[in-house]
Amino acid sequence: MSPILISLIIVCYFAILLVVSGITSRNADNASFFIGNRQSKWYIVAIGMIGASISGVTFISVPGWVGATHFSYMQVVFGYLIGYLVIGTVLMPLYYRLNVTSIYTYLEQRFGKWAYKTGVVFFLFSRTFGASARMYLVANVLQITILDRWHIPFVVTVILSILMIWLYTNKGGIKTIIWTDTLQALFFITAVVLTVIIISQQLGLNLKGLIATIYHSDYSGMFYFNNWQEKHFFWKHFVGGAFIAIAMTGLDQDMMQKNLSCRNIREAQKNMFTFSLLLLPVNLIFLSLGALLFIFAEKYQIPLPEKSDDLYPMIATGGYLNISAGIFFIIGIIAAAYSSADSALTALTTSFSVDVLEIQKLNDETKKTRLRRQVHLGISAVMLLVILAFRAINNTSVIDAIFIAAGYTYGPLLGIFAFGLLTRRQLRNNFLVLLIALLSPLICYFINQHSSQWFGGYKFGYELLILNGLITFTGLLLISFRQERMVMGDV
Repeated sequence: MSPILISLIIVCYFAILLVVSGITSRNADNASFFIGNRQSKWYIVAIGMIGASISGVTFISVPGWVGATHFSYMQVVFGYLIGYLVIGTVLMPLYYRLNVTSIYTYLEQRFGKWAYKTGVVFFLFSRTFGASARMYLVANVLQITILDRWHIPFVVTVILSILMIWLYTNKGGIKTIIWTDTLQALFFITAVVLTVIIISQQLGLNLKGLIATIYHSDYSGMFYFNNWQEKHFFWKHFVGGAFIAIAMTGLDQDMMQKNLSCRNIREAQKNMFTFSLLLLPVNLIFLSLGALLFIFAEKYQIPLPEKSDDLYPMIATGGYLNISAGIFFIIGIIAAAYSSADSALTALTTSFSVDVLEIQKLNDETKKTRLRRQVHLGISAVMLLVILAFRAINNTSVIDAIFIAAGYTYGPLLGIFAFGLLTRRQLRNNFLVLLIALLSPLICYFINQHSSQWFGGYKFGYELLILNGLITFTGLLLISFRQERMVMGDV
């Protein structure tokens, strides 16, 4: 594809987002930035959450992942449904009852400052890494398709990408994100469906032939019950998926901030359950696209790229399909990547402002706004540095890297929240909470490195998150005491 054509597509795309931002950010204040004044419509939030959860990772990495893991990712997606059920019936009613802006203030009310700040630290680290990894994907595509040809360094690509997000989120925050994410979700779902149609036509397949070709291919294996020791064993993926959903959605300020912008708990639950059901067909379409890409490459003897994440962009923009496929790809990847990164930037700004700087305690609204905008800019700069570091060290599929990292970083959050919800015991308000949360991932890493040797060839998959949470839970149990023994100074 012509770099000039791609540039025009990007410029037009962001012009649309800036118009939407201008409309939605009128009369915006700090309350609308953080929780949208709790006026968001649930069905708009549901569609927007698809954009935030799918991201550029699903758009590029999931199709490329099919070559190694086939359709086994659907085992994780089915597990998500259980996790979202728990979120909708347990966590969301709690957050609405407490009327929180940041979900981590629950930990302060339950256990005190140390638990509260520990939860915040792990969220900030986890979401910064995840959002940066997702942004890395789209920046890498822009680099390959446009900027390499113009000899522009990768760091400039990243700066431009983050700058565009900052421009349309800086004023309106979550009030703007609700609408831009909805628009972007519609863009990338349409793009991937049209790409499937284009490849099917080039392969000479109608709908029935398409389904049959994918079903009888080597890539359609979905359920794996044979070897419990393998990473892709069904129950590992299914149970792991449930806990991934709970941790990466229910305990994540980014995802829950959208839910908290709904008018009431009933509408928020409608949003959550609708969103969870929509994810099934959406993920199945992405996996089908992945199978088609490999089938297409085999038929036309196209050499596979060294990194599976590069397969979709290579075929879509490398002249193997007609120009419309390339256009749909560029629109889709930008929409998918930015719909996730923009909400993450807003959530990180919210959490740092509310949980770290305690901006809500300031009486001067002008000072609040100035401080919040400084945080927004600072978080953008941090994401830039993390993206550059990720590019230097990553050697695996991005989606796999994100799930692996989630097992280590979200585990302590899972353990702390579970301890608060499942027990009536209290924690002493001291550094031991943070120490346990820091030690738990290290213990998990040590166990994971030796699991094959110690457990007869057993390999951990995404259930590593559960182990991490259990270690944190056990550590907290050891330093806890019964509520009735609490004395002045313990909290």
